[in-house]
Amino acid sequence: MTSEYTIKIPATSANLGSGFDSIGLAIDLWNSVTVKNGPFQIKLNGFGEGELPLDQNNLVYKSFSRLFQEIGETIPQVSIECENQIPISRGLGSSSAALVGGLYAANVFAGNPLSKFDLLNLAAQMEGHPDNVAPAILGGIQIGVYDDQNLITSSVNYPPNISLVLYIPDSIMPTDNARNILEDQVSRKDVIFNLSRFGMLVNSLSNGDLSNLKFATQDLLHQPQRQKLFFPMKNIIKGALDAGAYGAFLSGAGSTIIAITDSREYTIGYEMADAAMKSGIEGNIVVSTIVNQGVHLIDQGENKCQ
Repeated sequence: MTSEYTIKIPATSANLGSGFDSIGLAIDLWNSVTVKNGPFQIKLNGFGEGELPLDQNNLVYKSFSRLFQEIGETIPQVSIECENQIPISRGLGSSSAALVGGLYAANVFAGNPLSKFDLLNLAAQMEGHPDNVAPAILGGIQIGVYDDQNLITSSVNYPPNISLVLYIPDSIMPTDNARNILEDQVSRKDVIFNLSRFGMLVNSLSNGDLSNLKFATQDLLHQPQRQKLFFPMKNIIKGALDAGAYGAFLSGAGSTIIAITDSREYTIGYEMADAAMKSGIEGNIVVSTIVNQGVHLIDQGENKCQ
């Protein structure tokens, strides 16, 4: 393998409202990982700089090491440099990007002994669920289900003109807190509520009739509970819908809110930010798109971060 190479990993959003732990999409917002032969060192620029560990506890390095353990080879001495454009603890798959980045970088270093599907299974095993790692590896919109221990994924078609408006709060939402607040048992009524909307979500994206996304992105299994940790959620979602978004939802465990639209992106973003400000929080608006490409080795002419 070449002595230096760089890979890129997209941000991801899980759940899309009604599809709790079942569906996710890849976002045109990227981290990059550069690996070199040489003495062990980790450098980090961007989000997480000064916060994330720079030793063997770094998630990119832990995932890098895990692949070599998986294939029964000695972990090589490498220098790793991370350029992070994905905010941390905002529900945009920063942990999945680190995990997938480490696995993919190690697989390239080792001469690609594992297939992309092997990497997906290993990443989902390490993450505990496939809704972020599947789009991080495969791109696009992915549904993931388990049959016993076998992971099965399916791509969801979507209109090419879809835009994503992200409201990214300055405040974080630790994933452990957002998961621990969820109830262990839910009512049959709430399950039916989500199942019907999840079916409508996939159908609306596939056939291009986005008018039903307002209903299809509704949820009773996780967002009402997480509202207790992030009370401006409803106001920001309402601001997006009132401004013309087809649907809006809490991204993953939060705190980012994502709106789906095909026009008026900056008007929608303004209304989301205004609703957040009136609720007492600050943040940033990012307008992006869904990307069909997942993690990949970049060409020499491609920028590390876009």
